[in-house]
Amino acid sequence: MRRKSSVEALQIHGPDASEMEALPRKRSMRIKERRFAPSTFIWTFVILCSLAGCQALILGSYVKLPSFPPLFIAGMTGYWAIVAGIVSFISYRQVRRRLEPVHRFSEASQLVADGDFSVYLDPRHLPESKDWDADDEMFKDFNIMVEALGSIETMKNDFVVNVSHEIKTPLAIIQSYSQLLGKPGLSDEQRMHYSEIVTSATKRLGQFVTNILKLSKMENQSIDLQLEDCDIPRQLTDIVLGLSDGFDARDIQLDIDMDDTALAKADSGLLEIIWGNILGNAMKFTEPGGHVSIRQSSDDSMVSVEIRDDGCGMSSDELAHVFDKFYQADTSHAAQGNGLGMAMVHRAVELLGGSITIHSERGKGTEVQVRLPAA
Repeated sequence: MRRKSSVEALQIHGPDASEMEALPRKRSMRIKERRFAPSTFIWTFVILCSLAGCQALILGSYVKLPSFPPLFIAGMTGYWAIVAGIVSFISYRQVRRRLEPVHRFSEASQLVADGDFSVYLDPRHLPESKDWDADDEMFKDFNIMVEALGSIETMKNDFVVNVSHEIKTPLAIIQSYSQLLGKPGLSDEQRMHYSEIVTSATKRLGQFVTNILKLSKMENQSIDLQLEDCDIPRQLTDIVLGLSDGFDARDIQLDIDMDDTALAKADSGLLEIIWGNILGNAMKFTEPGGHVSIRQSSDDSMVSVEIRDDGCGMSSDELAHVFDKFYQADTSHAAQGNGLGMAMVHRAVELLGGSITIHSERGKGTEVQVRLPAA
């Protein structure tokens, strides 16, 4: 976010001018206003008079000077007093001008510390101007920092809201159907049905908490990577076999083309997260009777896996947020997930030193390519 530069002091995009004036005075007094100090004038006057006296002594050692009348001495004293006043005033103005950006920076920092991330410091010069200086650079870096802090605050608030929502929904289901189970006169079929709903909601809540913990460990790099030579085709086969019931139930045809063996230096636990989520999404978003293909290839340095489906696909806007936490492009499948899967996949691939690329088009399906370092 950039704004046109000007010579105004501090722009606060949020509170208006009247609100700014109502802020506590302690905020604006964090740096006391530097006024003209009498001591500055006195010391300047003393130094100038001393220098003039030394000059007179040096001159007197070479030239015999007559005694000076009191009026002359008074005039010279007044003259040096005026010079001292001018020098002191110029020094004061220079110091005040140099401290003015610091004063603005201090006020803005206090606003940020109080939780206002709409603060913006206008640099005094345009970036392309030859007058652009260290103060302008400091303001630019400050604005970048505040913008980043504001984004983090927004992400934190969104995280709290999303977590609350994801926990509240299964808890409400558990509470409602638990109350129904307590009613007398239920048939065995009804009781079994309600119990299955409660069990499903409990599993969803447990999976959500597990995914939160996994993602937190991966983002904080507190997960202990166990790097080993992993056989990618064998692991993909195991994942597909584990999901075979789901593919068969939806009559989804699988087209698999893999080498007999392709080793990658990776953590098998993270690979299970990667393949499980990508293949799970392919199954979930492919219509019954659709197709999912798995292609694996490798070279001297990388092992590549491409998983493609002919499901609903994503628009360009949805694709831009595919790795965001809690983001679900197709809300019709929201009950089958919590929007953390691809965020975990992205982080897992990063931790393994690989790359992930997604191509998708609405109504034509999605292709996910994962590249991992070869063993």
